[in-house]
Amino acid sequence: MTNLPKFLLYAAKAAGAIFITGSIVMLIGTFKKSPVLDSAYRVEIVSKDVWGSARATNESRKHELSYITLHHSGEDFDKDRDTADYLRTLQTWSREERGWMDIPYHFMIDPGGTIYEARDPVFAGDTNTTYDPAGHLLTCVIGNYENAKPSPEQLEALINLMAWQCEEYDIDPSTLKGHRDYAGTACPGENLYAYLENDYLVTEIIKRVGLVERIERK
Repeated sequence: MTNLPKFLLYAAKAAGAIFITGSIVMLIGTFKKSPVLDSAYRVEIVSKDVWGSARATNESRKHELSYITLHHSGEDFDKDRDTADYLRTLQTWSREERGWMDIPYHFMIDPGGTIYEARDPVFAGDTNTTYDPAGHLLTCVIGNYENAKPSPEQLEALINLMAWQCEEYDIDPSTLKGHRDYAGTACPGENLYAYLENDYLVTEIIKRVGLVERIERK
């Protein structure tokens, strides 16, 4: 068995590699240079300090990350609304009304494709549904995707973010699923879930794993 990172092991298998005593042997003609290798991908993430997060007053369960799970916020979101204000309001509601340590998700993406830090991934997320989010890295696309369609900017940000997540946290891209795959919910909405059903997201994420640089947006 190879000791490759999980994200790289999956990509190698997808490319047609065979494994002999812990080494990779690529089948001739099956592994071609991806066109994205000549491009630089960046994932710019707005830190909690920048959007005005309040300091956590308690902690949640710590966990080991094994899966990536896609959510939507489930409420219509005006593209002109101030996202930082929305995040602060969500954080207050999460703590005061639900008793959670923080926003239930680890990362959030607004309609313009801007990515925000939310809960520290060291801690398991929270949910109003029945599944246990321990082990899941939760990414939420802000909006209601039963009604709206994700913007090209959101999809591009989502692919880059999740490719970076796979490398950063050593998660197999094939573990990507939607909230509705684990619980009785419409989340992440039919119009966003469609990109999971047709394998578009996983296919594009695999192409970019190892090629995305994180930049903290000031």
